[in-house]
Amino acid sequence: MARYLPDLDRLSMRLSKGYWTITNLVGLPIIQLTTIGAKSGLPRTVPLVSLVDGERIALIGSNFGKLHHPAWVHNLKANPKCQVQFSGESKPYFARVAKGDEREIYWQMAVSYYAGYEKYKARAGDRQIQVVVLEPTS
Repeated sequence: MARYLPDLDRLSMRLSKGYWTITNLVGLPIIQLTTIGAKSGLPRTVPLVSLVDGERIALIGSNFGKLHHPAWVHNLKANPKCQVQFSGESKPYFARVAKGDEREIYWQMAVSYYAGYEKYKARAGDRQIQVVVLEPTS
């Protein structure tokens, strides 16, 4: 599923105008994250599982356990300004990588939603999976 799920989620988001995805159907909240490409400078949109924490959104850069970080993590490190579409509404956010206790809190929250993250962690080898926190901009 890791190979096809992102494309299926993009299609279902487009058809539903941002209201649902295939992943939503199994109970995981999905956002559409738009970043600016680190190399291209062009907008890049990707559907992602999100952990909503009040006004903050935490994202897990698991990349399905691959040995490299997902492109959206690189894009946010290069340009932390981003746009999030959730339930048909779009808002600007600012991204930062979570560290220490904050990272551990969000990691445990992620694992409680989806136990597969622990398998991704094992597959990722020496790579520490990034946890990115999005905070709304005013």
